[in-house]
Amino acid sequence: MNAKRLAPTALLGAAILLLLADPVAAQPSTTEEAIRGLNEKLLVVAIPITVLVEGVLIYTVLKYRKSDEAKPTRENRRLEITWTVATAVILLFVGLSATMTMADPAVIADGVDDRADVPSDAEHIGVEARTYAWTFTYDKHNVTSSQKLVIPKDQETYFNVTTQDWLHAVHVPALGLKQDAVPGQNHYLMTEAKEVGTYQGYCAEYCGVGHSGMMFEVEVMPQDEYQDWLKSQCEDAGGSWDAGAQTCTAGNSSSSSSAVAA
Repeated sequence: MNAKRLAPTALLGAAILLLLADPVAAQPSTTEEAIRGLNEKLLVVAIPITVLVEGVLIYTVLKYRKSDEAKPTRENRRLEITWTVATAVILLFVGLSATMTMADPAVIADGVDDRADVPSDAEHIGVEARTYAWTFTYDKHNVTSSQKLVIPKDQETYFNVTTQDWLHAVHVPALGLKQDAVPGQNHYLMTEAKEVGTYQGYCAEYCGVGHSGMMFEVEVMPQDEYQDWLKSQCEDAGGSWDAGAQTCTAGNSSSSSSAVAA
């Protein structure tokens, strides 16, 4: 193959491979889907550029490897204009893609400052950190759990993240969730789980000697199993479950596990 065609051919091949790749594989949550989608868009740009630059570099090294001294370059205004415009277009694409993803409510729950801003048909869970444990409060159901977060499948869920003492950070990598817990502040996350399963969560902010123990599970359940779990949490804590209102109406309203953790 002609050396001058090596870089364009490699660039075209890389682009075709990226287009043939499956970009719509099911993701466990809307948040993870949005973040992974941005990564894939950036890779579509970054990989061909990398191949092109490396191709030009290899071609240049091979062609001029026997030259005794460097030769001055000649001005090529058309080439300079082309790569300036191409760079501007690429930066515009990257900037717009990142802005659109960051504006996605599944990535940043923009406009949600308190419980009143959460849609009535969404789940609302308080995530409170402390040294060195987590407490999860299911506000609509008057139920509390600790060290295990349960969320319903196919329902928008808002998390109100806060802390009792100093800095912590809730992080569930597989679901794309991460938010700092800052004393005196409330920060919201929103997601919609798409896949039933159990995921690992932990504190992503070094918070002291017990930091490594701030692990918790996130379990995504179908709606019927989720309601059964809430009922069992209520009854285990000595409460009375109101099936119509889907809330714990009497008793301690906290599970035995959370009482132990407290």
